Amino acid sequence: MSAAAPTPTRTTVAPLTTEDAERLLSAARTAAEQAGVTVSVTVLDAGGHLLAFRRDDRAVLISGETSTRKAFTALQLDAPTAHLVDAVQPGAPFHTLPTALDRPLLFIAGGLPVHRDGRLIGAIGVGGGAPDQDHGFAAAALDALV
Repeated sequence: MSAAAPTPTRTTVAPLTTEDAERLLSAARTAAEQAGVTVSVTVLDAGGHLLAFRRDDRAVLISGETSTRKAFTALQLDAPTAHLVDAVQPGAPFHTLPTALDRPLLFIAGGLPVHRDGRLIGAIGVGGGAPDQDHGFAAAALDALV
């Protein structure tokens, strides 16, 4: 009788928690406030479920939708949205991609995937400032999560 092949070991990665999401949200808003910018911040888990959202009353209304689309884009493509800007310029490969939610993806800097132990566990999107500012606020939030 031959020995059965060993079962591969599964590694567990802790998911993005609501506590993590609140920490991300707070750090992004603090970075924006220090720059004198009012933003909206969206944090999603790996399944695209909303874990945290905040829009300051002074923020432009569309910034909430923008931050959410940035987070979905970063999550679905597992890439910073800042890296995708060139792909959506007129004449570039695409302007938007459809999603399961029938929403186009918005490719403007400010969305970042969130990883833990090398695995995608969620995403953050920041909207309301200039694209490079939003990207910086999201990056500051990721730094605070570590």
